[in-house]
Amino acid sequence: MSPRPAVVFGGPSPEHDISILTGLQAARALTTSGRDVDVIYWTKTGQWFLVDPDSEATHFSQGVPAKAKALRFEAEPGGGFFNKKKRLDIGAVLNACHGGPGEDGTVQGMFDLAGLRYTGPDSSASALGMDKLAFGGLTAAAGLPTLARVLVGGPPPSFDGPYIVKPRYGGSSIGISVVDDYETALALLNTSPHMGKGAVVEPFLAGSQDLNIAVRTYPTVQTSAIEAPLRESDQIYDYAQKYLEGDGGMDAAKRELPANLPAEDAALIRRMAAQVVALARLRSVARIDFLAHDGVIYVNEVNTIPGSLAGYLWIDPPISRAQLLGDMLDEIAALPPTQYTTAGADGTALRSAGTIASKLG
Repeated sequence: MSPRPAVVFGGPSPEHDISILTGLQAARALTTSGRDVDVIYWTKTGQWFLVDPDSEATHFSQGVPAKAKALRFEAEPGGGFFNKKKRLDIGAVLNACHGGPGEDGTVQGMFDLAGLRYTGPDSSASALGMDKLAFGGLTAAAGLPTLARVLVGGPPPSFDGPYIVKPRYGGSSIGISVVDDYETALALLNTSPHMGKGAVVEPFLAGSQDLNIAVRTYPTVQTSAIEAPLRESDQIYDYAQKYLEGDGGMDAAKRELPANLPAEDAALIRRMAAQVVALARLRSVARIDFLAHDGVIYVNEVNTIPGSLAGYLWIDPPISRAQLLGDMLDEIAALPPTQYTTAGADGTALRSAGTIASKLG
């Protein structure tokens, strides 16, 4: 069994509430399976708190739960999480943070500096997965079928509308709109709270079908059953349909699972998913989203820390939540923490530099 883990969730992100649900599910599955676990809540304003592993979602509806203990995080060697002056003895972090700094490489870099192992991709792969423009460029360059995707504010797209407009960075369909013309897409840059870091447009394919698959990388690269989310209209599979159906969370969303697909289409999705794992340097568990339209299956996006950690998709092969999470922790326990090198920084350039004033021109 891997060292004592901590489940970290929340964070200053539009997906804060969904992250709480994912984190609490993970904590409950681990404790029920007999693991001792620290449960750490990251608030909307960036503070850290140690909370009860048996917490319920309602305990967070007004903010920090009662009896939570304030923590401090130090991003330096020997750092990590501290309760007053005592460092928490954490062997690995199970990262359940969706969106924002919890998924874009920011918190991953913090963990790297503190020498903490963590689930999910490293900082550079996390940043790539969050950037829709970069990820689309990567899959297109690799020859995978990918929808045309351009930056809003650059040259107008060469393809006709209507368009899907998406925040360049973000997930869970938050901030996504369908518009008829490029001028409306441009206007969203100034009116949408989710597009402060830019936006992309791609063709809106009426009648397309969403197809999603989870992948895991330990003990071997493996793919889950394929799901076909059920849209309420011929628009987009939006945040409300993903997370607010039934009792909330990805588990409750309406879907066809497994999707009713021709065997050759399912095999193609699995092959492309395996290619994405290698291209995007995915680790632990991720979800890869595809679009099917007029006989073509396109790679759409990757979610490096998916809702509910995609546990609901592992019906074929059948893998329990506890097994899925345990394998994620075992995978990173076998890896060394991120190491940095100062090779080449031996002072030679400094000794021969002359004065700083001489370099100012």
